[in-house]
Amino acid sequence: MVAGPLAEELRRRLGECSPAERKVGRVLLAGWPAAGFETVATLADRAAVSAPTVLRFLGRIGYRGMPDFQAALRTELDARNASPLTLYDAGVLGTPAEDAADRSAASGEPAVDAATLLQHSSAVFSAAVARSLAETPPHDLEHAIRLLADRKRRVTLAGGRFTQLLAQYLGLHLMQLRDDVRFLPDRDVERTAVLTALTRRDILVIFDYRRYEDDKVTIAELLREQGGKVVLFTDAWLSPVATHADVVLPSQVAAPSSPYDSLVPTLAVVETVVAGIVRALGEEGHARMQRGEETARRAGLY
Repeated sequence: MVAGPLAEELRRRLGECSPAERKVGRVLLAGWPAAGFETVATLADRAAVSAPTVLRFLGRIGYRGMPDFQAALRTELDARNASPLTLYDAGVLGTPAEDAADRSAASGEPAVDAATLLQHSSAVFSAAVARSLAETPPHDLEHAIRLLADRKRRVTLAGGRFTQLLAQYLGLHLMQLRDDVRFLPDRDVERTAVLTALTRRDILVIFDYRRYEDDKVTIAELLREQGGKVVLFTDAWLSPVATHADVVLPSQVAAPSSPYDSLVPTLAVVETVVAGIVRALGEEGHARMQRGEETARRAGLY
């Protein structure tokens, strides 16, 4: 079975295919994900190849045929669109901690086995953080650091329902290290003014995770039309903003015993980016922090 987002895997594997098989892959990617639910005959016709070529392509990327591929695609789309409620209803809480909780509840004891929960959380978080950092492409990390450390550019950060916390966390660090950092305003008039004034010197940092928000795609499009750069933090299924992003930094979202996606792995990636920016700015960043500390001291803010 193909691991990770299927579309990304298809792109990566195209180089291993014959010219005819690559035609099939390009047709799938051009109409993704709807094209993945076409019949073998329809894909063959659209790619101007034979039906056996379509089946050879699917076999090359690890599938036994079209039903096998479509089942994987359905699973990915279901996961990509999952909400906390659907995950809860689907029974995602079948962990050792919950099993222990069920047993203790039946016996009238406290409902949470804290020791088991701590052990399970340690394993889940450790694995998710390690995998997120291991799967972060060094080139993309370097590109993100280079963009965000460029003091000639203006940085605007935008998050979602929960990820606004991470946007603020990254933004507050950037504000201590460099000038021209701001958050996308919530109020309509202010937000419109900021989006209207975007130019090619702007960088938009977007946090967008499953149950993706349509406005994030729109603001990314607006900036790209002006020639600006987009840095995207997202999950393993990739926000639709990825189509417009210059840098994509995906993270795992596995959470212990909870229907909510975890932001712990993303926080690890964010702090890695901050560490890189500190190094990239060097003495300039240090001097900016010193000026900020002195200003805060004189204003009685610290």
